[in-house]
Amino acid sequence: MTSIHLLNGPNLNLLGRREPQIYGGDTLADIEAMLQAHAGQRGVALTCRQSNHEGELVSWIQEAGLAGAGVLLNAGAYTHTSVALRDAIAGSGANVVEIHLSNVYAREEFRHKSLIAPVCRGVICGFGKTGYILGFDALVALVALAGPPSA
Repeated sequence: MTSIHLLNGPNLNLLGRREPQIYGGDTLADIEAMLQAHAGQRGVALTCRQSNHEGELVSWIQEAGLAGAGVLLNAGAYTHTSVALRDAIAGSGANVVEIHLSNVYAREEFRHKSLIAPVCRGVICGFGKTGYILGFDALVALVALAGPPSA
């Protein structure tokens, strides 16, 4: 069975009340439930996790990569600062799609540079919660093409 890990980074636990004019009114639980329903329709196992701690995200990326699972990653602010996440993606061999609710290129200049994008399979931003579905569907196709992890 295809497996996808949804990993959300810092402050995404505040969705629904954090700057709704930018991030929308849905909570992280709402988005996870939407994606779980979509995964169920596709016959895909989905693991959802959120952390405000960089090291925890690093461990989860490594775990997913070693298991051959795809990673849908909204790294939040770590997108622009974390060499550790970048190295975890590159080192684990994980198929990762970077996602953002907002269009980071229409926002502050410091959000225009992603340290993780060069080691991700693709980037989706600016489509709100629909971006999670778009990223998920792309990952399902990528993981299917990659086949099972090598031992």
